[in-house]
Amino acid sequence: MRFIEEVVVDEFLPTFRSMLAADLRERGLTQHQVAEALGISQSAVSKYAHGDIERRETFVEDERVQETVERLGAGLATESMSTVQALIEVEILIRRLSRPGDHIAALHEELVPALREYDYDFRVEAHDSDVLTRERVRSSVRRGIRVLEHASGFATMIPDVGSNLVECLPDAESVEDVAGVPGRIFDVKGRTEVPAEPEFGVSEHVATVLLAAREGGSDARAALNVAYDDALIDRLESMGHDTASFDVEGRSTAVAVERAVASNPDATAVYQTGGFGVEPIVYLLGESASDVAGLARDLR
Repeated sequence: MRFIEEVVVDEFLPTFRSMLAADLRERGLTQHQVAEALGISQSAVSKYAHGDIERRETFVEDERVQETVERLGAGLATESMSTVQALIEVEILIRRLSRPGDHIAALHEELVPALREYDYDFRVEAHDSDVLTRERVRSSVRRGIRVLEHASGFATMIPDVGSNLVECLPDAESVEDVAGVPGRIFDVKGRTEVPAEPEFGVSEHVATVLLAAREGGSDARAALNVAYDDALIDRLESMGHDTASFDVEGRSTAVAVERAVASNPDATAVYQTGGFGVEPIVYLLGESASDVAGLARDLR
């Protein structure tokens, strides 16, 4: 008797790990780094690298497997993907390959011929999940952070109150549905300092602005606050971006932003020029954290 889980462990995982280990090595990671990323021993990585592990060509040649290996390799190599997301992505791939008639199911049937006589189905219909969606958002913020850390001169764009880069879930309703940087992003002697990995519910202010912009009709999923500068607004407009100004006097920032965006839902930047005790700020809006970070980089 062979369970389908045994087919996964004995037939699929050695091939998949071998492919992913090779991908990571090609991206410049050491055997030690690959071992840490995959949660295996360095000796196992060495075996994969030297071709000592037999690969099943059925999996090697499958485009879905190849695409998953490439996506995970890129994410793990740049640390823009968490190990949790990588694990979930592989779980989803395994479920797809276990559908009746697909590779894992076919191997199972080959090993247990009696299954051909029955109308069996080992599928688990959970090809997406809240956990995966949240991990994808956190990874997007992580990618955006990497862009800001390597963007020459971004530190000069950070306001005195600090910046934050946030991205929300598709159906976000509260700040708990928005991922951001705990403690904000600061300028430390001309260097962009990110104190911790992105988490949900840690950015009260910029998250609230993003949610307000969405209430006003924006399709934005991400936001970043930067220091206000007349020249920056001019550059944005010269690049073809719509902007909208708001005044917080007598009302909350959230209400002011919502009204400003309602007047122009296509705005990719909302700003206020400051006032008594209020620092002038620009909020950049976009489809993802990496898109917003890229816009900030291009404004330098």
